[in-house]
Amino acid sequence: MPAKPITLGPMKFAKRGDAVAFLTAMLHRYDEGDKVSADDAVILQATVENHPDSAKKIGCGISSFSVRSADYGTKCFWVNRSDGTTEKFSIKASIHSG
Repeated sequence: MPAKPITLGPMKFAKRGDAVAFLTAMLHRYDEGDKVSADDAVILQATVENHPDSAKKIGCGISSFSVRSADYGTKCFWVNRSDGTTEKFSIKASIHSG
């Protein structure tokens, strides 16, 4: 199966696996509880917009992103919505949904 390129904001990846690797490395630069930088947030916004449940994940709008704990002792990116609610999202679901 040929590689499927993907664009996330200003970033272009020749194949989806490269995007997953890039986002996973980004995740590991942050500690739990950290707010994501504005530059990284641009890429994450495009990532969550690609998620199959993007409308549910985004909700009323995104105010920021953070890194928090997830299932089974892992950590993941969380959408912080403008109404104060939060929602976690999967990097892999966002990248491999198209």
